Amino acid sequence: MQRSPIKHCRDCGNAVRYRLPDDGDTRQRAICSACDTVHYENPLNVVGTVPYFGDRVLLCMRNIEPRLGKWTLPAGFMELGETTAQGAARETDEEAGAHFEMEGLFSVLSVPRVGQVHMFYRARLLHERFEPGPETQQARLFGEHEIPWDEIAFRTVRETLLRYFDDRRRGVYTVHTLDIE
Repeated sequence: MQRSPIKHCRDCGNAVRYRLPDDGDTRQRAICSACDTVHYENPLNVVGTVPYFGDRVLLCMRNIEPRLGKWTLPAGFMELGETTAQGAARETDEEAGAHFEMEGLFSVLSVPRVGQVHMFYRARLLHERFEPGPETQQARLFGEHEIPWDEIAFRTVRETLLRYFDDRRRGVYTVHTLDIE
């Protein structure tokens, strides 16, 4: 992913230069020209859930860009100070207003072209009432054959849903890993 390069040191504010660090690192890093602080650029974690009630899953229609008006699983960027499961639970609460019981990790999808790793947990919904937050136009349960597949916002969501329904048919849930090019 091409992000804007780091221009200034976060510690002292002086200009940085991209070069190989002196410690044997093999990647060019943003290194401060004054204090020699090395700045690492790492992927962002996106965390969410596959909330289900019986044989249906909960999808949220996005009320924000990107992909305004498209359907997605409740998910968003992980915050500092929380675990992946805590972040997934927070996002599900914020976006869907759902009451649920967290279950195991379900999918891990690496998306290097945008510098992200997406992680989805299964979440058993406790009832069918939802109170979507401002980022969601509506939250709704869908059976597999009702899902608006052409209106799914992100490939990571589509791939996770496909694997969820495959596992559901088999009666065994496993952790899925996938690289999205």
